[in-house]
Amino acid sequence: MKIALVGYGKMGKIIDEISQSRGHEVVARLKETPNRESLKDADVVIEFSNPEAAFENIKVCLENKIPVICGTTGWLDKKPEIERIAVEQNSAFLYGSNFSLGVNLFFAINEKLAKLMNNVDEYQCQLEEIHHIHKKDAPSGTAISIAEGIIENSKYEAWKLGETKGKELGIFAIREDEVPGTHSVFYRSEVDEIEIKHTAFNRNGFALGAVIAAEWIVGKQGVFSMKDVLGL
Repeated sequence: MKIALVGYGKMGKIIDEISQSRGHEVVARLKETPNRESLKDADVVIEFSNPEAAFENIKVCLENKIPVICGTTGWLDKKPEIERIAVEQNSAFLYGSNFSLGVNLFFAINEKLAKLMNNVDEYQCQLEEIHHIHKKDAPSGTAISIAEGIIENSKYEAWKLGETKGKELGIFAIREDEVPGTHSVFYRSEVDEIEIKHTAFNRNGFALGAVIAAEWIVGKQGVFSMKDVLGL
């Protein structure tokens, strides 16, 4: 494939290396909003920029009928509009709060556990996420995806950052050193605790998953997720 990278920070550089190691050609490395000229050679775009730039970056790519893999978090209030544009333009869009294969398996385990715990009133659920001090959004997009998986399969109705009561699900966001990403789900009662946890050792897993998603999406039309890529 010919890949355009939109956003060229730490993640962009790792995606660049992994793309080339898998036999792909990186035809653009963009730190600014793309345009028709900068995208002319691309089969697919992988977008890891920042919350302020993501919407316009993705919109331009889709309007040029180039499929987009997006891993930028913190802009999701505009995601429905992007999905509409993708469909209207007969292009393809795949957003992932986290492209790690392990995290996406964790999502599936989390939903299954939420169903099992739903009828056990003795336990209360909380989430914790730990990331490096440079991360701009809180809670993380991954934590929001985990919370949504619990809400869809349990008594909880909404999530909230910090301490909660009743049917609100609490998410605690910690910013610490250079932590790539750690996510934990706790079910606590007065007598014990059940915990599931995913710990990323580095960013390579996120980058590899994004490239695998890009390989999968070329030639498709519509709106997708990593569940589609992995058949979950």
